Amino acid sequence: MKIYGRVLIVDDSSTSRMIIQRCMQMAGIAVSEYFFAENGLDAFAVIKANKDIELVVTDINMPKMDGRTFATLMRGDIAMSAISIVIVSSIADSALEAELRALGVLTVVKKPVSPAKMLQALGGES
Repeated sequence: MKIYGRVLIVDDSSTSRMIIQRCMQMAGIAVSEYFFAENGLDAFAVIKANKDIELVVTDINMPKMDGRTFATLMRGDIAMSAISIVIVSSIADSALEAELRALGVLTVVKKPVSPAKMLQALGGES
């Protein structure tokens, strides 16, 4: 089972952030500490204040800065380029998914999020 130290969950809905965290816990994905942000802009501030974040799980549709822009900017920042990114989306668009994977996104998890989907996305061996 993969073990993550610090994980940042980014979604403009506090309910969605809680569901993602709970699904990860129910899937048995070990995380030492969770951080939360409401959009990509706020997420940058969280990452800059906590340089050892290993994984970002982000929604794609958010105000201020969406998940696609956030992932693009992360990949362009040398200090953030090694952080794994998982996109959570209700959009079923294979072209968008291919674009996100080309950016270096680990995977796209389709909403509604479930423990099984999170385990499939993140449960690989460490």
